[in-house]
Amino acid sequence: MTRTPVAVLISGTGSNLAALLRAAQEPTCPYAVVGVIADREASGLEHARGAGIPIEVVRLADHADRAAWDRALTAAVTRLEPELVVLAGFMKLVGPPLLAAFGGRIINTHPALLPAFPGAHGVRDALAHGVKITGASVIEVDAGVDTGRILAQTAVDVLETDTEDTLHERIKAVEQPLLVDVVRRLAAAR
Repeated sequence: MTRTPVAVLISGTGSNLAALLRAAQEPTCPYAVVGVIADREASGLEHARGAGIPIEVVRLADHADRAAWDRALTAAVTRLEPELVVLAGFMKLVGPPLLAAFGGRIINTHPALLPAFPGAHGVRDALAHGVKITGASVIEVDAGVDTGRILAQTAVDVLETDTEDTLHERIKAVEQPLLVDVVRRLAAAR
């Protein structure tokens, strides 16, 4: 079986990356993670190192401006020759060069039921608004902030005792299998 090559972009601990790598070890998995790119020396890169997956760090601070960083990020992703790009806790907006090169093939996770609570603080915003249900979304990335086509969602009840941290951890618990499922489906369809 030929597996669909997937590039994963991260910024933090890499819990979604770890879930993708675990699933990729299964013999029937339709995708293979061919490389991991981070925008900083993120602890999540250890998951890739441990699995022998190529890594690259493309820091914004190492480039003259945002446009130069966007081009460098696009070049790094392009070198991996992926058919699918997964933003798995990548905390930067991707720019026009990456969208032009991989449009319709970039997906992202978000810790809220989009279109509610887009942006970097979806969990905090859901708690502040007092919603009783939030969740996780997987979307196709477009030029907006969490405005792309919704590919999958799953709900999480908000408990009276929830803090931002406890709610976020419960969302991550459903977000990871949701992401793996979407990547499997998209890879199998290629």
